Parts: sequence; C-alpha cells; structure tokens
Amino acid sequence: MSVGMRIVVVEDDREIGPLVRGLLERENFIAEWVRSGAEMDTALARQRADLVLLDLMLPGEDGLSICRRLRAAGNLPVMMLTAKGEDLDRIIGLEVGADDYLPKPFNPRELIARIRAVLRRAAPAATQSAAGQERLRFAGYTFDLAARRLHRDDGGEIELSAGDYDLLAMFVHHPQRVLTREQIMEFTRRRSWEVYDRSIDIAASRLRRKIEPDPAHPTLIKTVRNGGYLFAAAVERVPT
Repeated sequence: MSVGMRIVVVEDDREIGPLVRGLLERENFIAEWVRSGAEMDTALARQRADLVLLDLMLPGEDGLSICRRLRAAGNLPVMMLTAKGEDLDRIIGLEVGADDYLPKPFNPRELIARIRAVLRRAAPAATQSAAGQERLRFAGYTFDLAARRLHRDDGGEIELSAGDYDLLAMFVHHPQRVLTREQIMEFTRRRSWEVYDRSIDIAASRLRRKIEPDPAHPTLIKTVRNGGYLFAAAVERVPT
C-alpha cells in the first residue's frame, strides 16, 4: 500500500520533520516535509497527496485551523501528530475532522500502522472489497459506497471525511438497530476512538451536522440512553 503514496508532513521542528520524513521514506512512502500551512498549500497545489501528517503547534496558522480548512475543502485524510496529548486537544482535533490523532513522543511502528490504517479506510473504489460495491438509499440520500460519495436527492453532494464514511457505512449496514459504542468501534475498526471518552460522540455529532435536517433534534442518528446509537432511517439497495 505504501509504495508511491505521497504524504505531506507539516512540522516546524527542524529535527522531528526530517526524522519523520526519513521514517516514511524507509517504508516506501513518498514524503515531503514542510514547516507551515502556507508551505503545505504550495506543496498540495503542486502535486496531490494521499495524506497530510499535521502538527498541532505551528507558526502562523495552527494545526487545528489547517485541519478545519482541509476538511472544508474535501476529504483528504488528515492525521494529527503533536506534542499535546491531553484529552481536550485530541477531542478538538477529532471535532474539526482529523482522521486520527497520535501524541509525541510516538512509537515509529505505531505511527506507520496508523497511517496505513487511515489510508486503507480512505482507499479509492478500485481497492474496496466486493461487499462495498453497492449503492444504498435512505431519507432522501443516495450513498455510493464504492465511490465513497453521498448525494442528496436534489443533486447536492455531501463531503465525507474517512471517519464520516466509516460511521455512515456502518449505520446503513445496521439500520434500525441499537449499536453500543463497543460495537461501533468493532464495526468501523477505529482504534483511535475510545469507548469511554467522547470520540464516538464527536464523530456522530459531525455526521449529524452533515445529514440531519435539524442536527439539534436528530431523527436519523438517534442517541439511545445507556445503549449507544440507532440509525432510524429505512435503507434500501439501489438496483444496478
């Protein structure tokens, strides 16, 4: 998976940046190290990337702002890599759309494993399993799982991050069924989501803001007290 895949490392530390770039290159990634959001923009404009590895504390525009901007522009996978390991920082990172979050100091093997996991979840349609080659309809939406695209009946497209896609794919395959947080972690294979913190709730809240008519009063993704979540919409397969 890593051969030929390009990762932009946004890190202002002159020691850590080259070290991470070297680690990625030894794993057969194409890695480019930049030191600010502006340099990242230039790198992405010059050539597409498969993932952005993003530090939180940067000169000028900080990592959270950059992540929010990248997420608003599309579904390019973003992994936060930062010296701040407090729960609040991780929760904020997930809230603005990061696909994963790893604090420094980190184990190099864990970093590579997590990067590969994010890339697998964001893989293009050609690499998806046959089970994912389907289109489903629910509540005025058509969800093309192979192309990883969600459209409203009026033709508008909803941008999905890798996390949004994982969660929605899990819901549409288990509609009208109460799912515990443990089951959601198992079905989505999201090891960075913790059962006993707010990671799953944040992911559900982000998805609600994209698909619910009124996110403050959700009718599609319902919270079940002391249970978990229930996807209330009826789901039907679109004939091919």
